[in-house]
Amino acid sequence: MRYFGSMPSPIGVLRPVVDETGAVVRIAFPLEKVTDAVEAPERVAALVAQLNDYFEGRRRKFELELKPDGSEFQHSVWGLVYAIPFGETRSYGQLAAELKLASGARAVGRANATNPIPIVVPCHRVIGARGALTGYAGGLDVKRKLLELEQPGLFVGL
Repeated sequence: MRYFGSMPSPIGVLRPVVDETGAVVRIAFPLEKVTDAVEAPERVAALVAQLNDYFEGRRRKFELELKPDGSEFQHSVWGLVYAIPFGETRSYGQLAAELKLASGARAVGRANATNPIPIVVPCHRVIGARGALTGYAGGLDVKRKLLELEQPGLFVGL
């Protein structure tokens, strides 16, 4: 069984989802529907509290049990993404190099695009090779807002 709640945020209403043990399985963006879970705000209270702390600038690292559905390769990419420190970015190519995939930037990009736990697994911190903002499930405006939250003034003049 999975449970979800809704929370307002600077990027719109998010719908965090946890399993029966309280492990985080998904965070749905504002336009995404959650149809595989029962509404139970009390079950997602710890996750909501940490997300609120993040958006209010009081949290740089999440302390939650994560159980995203995905392949072994996706999990390896998401593990590297999770390790990107607050306020820093990495390119798809850099992550591919860490995985020892010489031409793996696109594969890393596809895995990153399927990350079901955005913000906590900070896929917004992954950018193009030349520093360009590239695709993001929540939209490029959301990606920009999240990066600006972590790096104020980063996009001044762009």
